[in-house]
Amino acid sequence: MRYSTQIKPISYVKANAAELLDRIAEEREPIIITQNGEARAVLMDVHSYEESQESLALLQILAIGRKQVASGQVRPLADAVRDIRARRAAHVKAARGNGSKSREQER
Repeated sequence: MRYSTQIKPISYVKANAAELLDRIAEEREPIIITQNGEARAVLMDVHSYEESQESLALLQILAIGRKQVASGQVRPLADAVRDIRARRAAHVKAARGNGSKSREQER
């Protein structure tokens, strides 16, 4: 991406808004909007914005995971799987006790 072609003053944006919207939708390149010679905003297509937000969310999840590992807030996978299976078995047993049939019983 060449930022030199992506920088536009606010006056240009006001005069050519429809053209710029078409351009960013087609090229998927952001436009940097300046006011009084200073960068003030970025105009980007919705798809690119959503992708960047999803990427940011994933990075935040990774950062949380790293902090949890560093502080010792982890447990072995085998323990987690065992707990999930136990909860599932308890749920199935409770459902059978209420007269509900499990998927295996319906077959």
